[in-house]
Amino acid sequence: MMKTETFFGRSAQFAALLLAPVTILAAGTYHITHRLPIPGDSGWDYITADSQTRRLYVPHGTEVVVLDLATYKIVGKIADLKGVHGVALAHEFGHGFISATDPGSVTMFDLKTLEVLNKERVGDDPNGIIYDPFTKRIFSADRGSRRLTAIDAKTGKVAGAVDDLGGRTEHLASDEAGHVFLNMQDVGKLHKIDAKRLKLLETWTIAPPCGQPSSMDIDRAHNRVFIGCRGGGPSQPPAPTLLAVVDATNGNVAATQPIGAGVDALEFDPKTGLIYVSAGGGDGALSIFHEDSPDQYSLVQTVKTLPGARTMALDHKTGRVYLPVADVGSTPEPTPENPAPRRRTVPGTFSVLVVGK
Repeated sequence: MMKTETFFGRSAQFAALLLAPVTILAAGTYHITHRLPIPGDSGWDYITADSQTRRLYVPHGTEVVVLDLATYKIVGKIADLKGVHGVALAHEFGHGFISATDPGSVTMFDLKTLEVLNKERVGDDPNGIIYDPFTKRIFSADRGSRRLTAIDAKTGKVAGAVDDLGGRTEHLASDEAGHVFLNMQDVGKLHKIDAKRLKLLETWTIAPPCGQPSSMDIDRAHNRVFIGCRGGGPSQPPAPTLLAVVDATNGNVAATQPIGAGVDALEFDPKTGLIYVSAGGGDGALSIFHEDSPDQYSLVQTVKTLPGARTMALDHKTGRVYLPVADVGSTPEPTPENPAPRRRTVPGTFSVLVVGK
């Protein structure tokens, strides 16, 4: 059931950050406007802005915290989860869906009450998750099982899967016309899948220039897939970090633009033609590009965020961008089990950055 909570019962140190403006850049430019504190010190992943019902879903370790986008107050949470990754929304059925590594499930919940309605076992380590209105299915990309799982958005039951995808699945997007596109991060490939029949239609190699295809969104009007690319992986040559624009009809890379290191999220706004790409490497950067034409793109602005601000969500109503982050400290020593550890986070500093004009 839904649990409610407000900001005002928290520590004075972080409560003071609530709605506190940060330094503003030149007039008319994007900048950090607020830093919203979220309780708890667990890790985080993909954040989801619901422009229709004015809610922000913040997956955070063992729960999904829900904020009101008008007041920035916490209005509830979906708790008792483990290893939460992302949230997909199916408004026509009043259902939301959460991917989690526990070791692998998708949980369906009620969008109004936040009550858990169903939980389905899927492939190991489901990560990216989307809703496809064409098939009325949820699609979950399972990294551990290298599988794409389809779930009926009305019943919450597994409808089928595409197995043996030949690599580590990452982000995905739907053209809402019968196709799902899926990044295969470790092999530098892009799959085009029949969303209804659950059949692999095309596999395109996009490395180079896209070393590790990570984040994804799509311009449905012009059949262009936008991919945030990390550098080359273990099985690939070195590659730059960049935004790659892929023609969804033939797999050709139509354009590229440089971005920051550590990209993990990307969203496109068809109303403005803007593409937002978040990267958490270095000092953290949100790159904003404009689609001048289907094959030409220009940099609008690079907004300095914070180290670790790698994922983001766009509110399509206001144009504001939300990025989960925590302050970071030292980096642990590498181990055989964790050869590339992330920097430690500072307890009590998890929050959501708001970027706007």
